Amino acid sequence: MKISVITMTYKDPEHLMQTASTILQQDHEDLEYIIVDGGCDEPTRDALDRIEEKMKERKGTFVRISEPDKGLYDALNKGIDRASGDLIGLMCDRFADKNVLSRMARIVEQEGSDGVYGDLDYVDGDSVIRRWRMGQGKLNRGWMPAHPTLYLKKEIYETYGRYRTDMAIAADYEFMIRALKEGKTTLSYLPGVLVKMYHGGTSTGSLASYTDSFMEGRRALALNGMPHPTLTTVLRTFRVLGQFVKR
Repeated sequence: MKISVITMTYKDPEHLMQTASTILQQDHEDLEYIIVDGGCDEPTRDALDRIEEKMKERKGTFVRISEPDKGLYDALNKGIDRASGDLIGLMCDRFADKNVLSRMARIVEQEGSDGVYGDLDYVDGDSVIRRWRMGQGKLNRGWMPAHPTLYLKKEIYETYGRYRTDMAIAADYEFMIRALKEGKTTLSYLPGVLVKMYHGGTSTGSLASYTDSFMEGRRALALNGMPHPTLTTVLRTFRVLGQFVKR
């Protein structure tokens, strides 16, 4: 099973190299790595050159998309458009270990599912700030997969389209609702932490960003005709608050 991993970056070569190192260390052999850089500067070009050399060494496919984009989700859409893998996902942080992709491929093949997801830790350096442990559940009860751990078959994107670019924070949630609400897309759950995500991003940087994320999430539910979007948003809020409890 060929896996396409997409990284979106913009003039942040240090972070890019940290992310790329965990992708290059993956033991899954059939790997395509796509980097969408939004129109890079010289340090980023140097980083991309080094990553490309390392991908050649491991005989993987490397794709560079260096052009202006309209933000995070537009960049992700460009990566999906270019992806040739059977399974497609994003990585802008770091994998928890070198076996993540191979375990993903194995469970999807074993269960014949349309995709896979798992658990996630939000980290600040070596400190865990928040633990995403939703397991399996239902959208209308506030459940959602951890997006950075979600890898879907290419045909799911062909069926349900791409990420909305008119949403600044919750386009990932809206896409997941769109793809999962009818129950036709089957997902395998891979227990255990798959991704270490850097805390302080667009939707996790402050109380205001959390509030904006939930408000946009409610809009995503309403746009997809989900019943009781306000109640679902409240349930989702409590699930997220529970992720901050130390275990």
